[in-house]
Amino acid sequence: MNTPPSDVATPVVSDFYDRFPYPADPLQDGPPPGYNWRWCHDSVLAAVKGGLKAQDSKEGVIRILDAGCGTGVSTDYLCHLNPGAEILAVDISAGALDVARERLRRSGGAEQVRSLRQEQRSLLDLQDEGVFDYINSVGVLHHLRDPLAGLKALGQRLAPQGILHLFLYADAGRWEIHRTQKALELLDAGTGSDGLRLGRELFSDLPETNRLRRTHDQRWALDTQADANFADMYLHPQETSYDLGRLMALIKASGLYFAGFSNPSVWDPARLLKGELLSRAQALSPADQWALVEQLDPDISHFEFFVSAQPIEPWRWPNDKTLLQASGRRQSCLWGWPSKSMLGPDLEPISISDEELSLLRLVDENPDVPLGILSGDPTTASLARGLMSKKLLLLEANDALLSGIT
Repeated sequence: MNTPPSDVATPVVSDFYDRFPYPADPLQDGPPPGYNWRWCHDSVLAAVKGGLKAQDSKEGVIRILDAGCGTGVSTDYLCHLNPGAEILAVDISAGALDVARERLRRSGGAEQVRSLRQEQRSLLDLQDEGVFDYINSVGVLHHLRDPLAGLKALGQRLAPQGILHLFLYADAGRWEIHRTQKALELLDAGTGSDGLRLGRELFSDLPETNRLRRTHDQRWALDTQADANFADMYLHPQETSYDLGRLMALIKASGLYFAGFSNPSVWDPARLLKGELLSRAQALSPADQWALVEQLDPDISHFEFFVSAQPIEPWRWPNDKTLLQASGRRQSCLWGWPSKSMLGPDLEPISISDEELSLLRLVDENPDVPLGILSGDPTTASLARGLMSKKLLLLEANDALLSGIT
């Protein structure tokens, strides 16, 4: 389906991505390598809401929108991590979509879901598509002429209990990138092959001690080996970045609600401080803790976060009795299961005890059985909380139980 775009700048960006289809991840036969829990609907719900509704409380087929799918890397993961879902993937670039369709054909992604559509459309023009339970829009809104209009458009496609995952550029960590972009603009390098050639020459010609070159060599050279990735970073004709204050103002103006960072460890002051300074930081409100981290870590180059159509008060599981009435689900995004040593949901090394491994095995073998019935071990609640903190165990509860903990 092709429709005239609502954003007048869309053709410029579309032409750019036709020249440089992004991201430049290689195509492969079979499922994509690894995983990303942020593309797994159940993992997202558990992270944002504190747990999942039991199967008998769920309604219908999950609908997922990949808004700005590019060359289909995210769509591929969405298909493989959400079997049985209905997925719509849209992008404004015909060239990128050609790659995306070939990627999904070779990976078998479409065979994993109830339906998959990959269409050349703007995320601003999806009024006829109803609503979605999960929307993924990574690295897209900051390339619109009016990011707020884009966020409002996505909000209108979000189901009342839906979650939207976003990735937007951050000012501080892109200091050197912005200056390189401006320099190439002043040199009239353009956004095509000449710009690519001149951009690479620039980093070769600058003194090794130059801050722009040093940052590129140390931080971005590996990521931008592919021409499409280099162009996306340094030659893009249109982008916006934010600080934390403007980001929160953008969300508020859209009528949506901030539902948490999808990389919460980045925003934990304990990553940067210790002793009295950490104690003082932890006494701050969450918003002030995030503001402190933003000031202390100028390398943060992006924000990745969830928003929702309605305010969310996560289920806290306040006591062991309630927790043991819930059933469990093992995190599906694990590399090396079953084992006591695995790569976790963020591809981080994780080691678990014999007791934790046994509980996860029981959960795997006995779906829908409450934890308290599943295991009579008096330490079950403690083990479950430990596994939950590592995102290895997702709790499921029916409506009756949820009404007592929300």
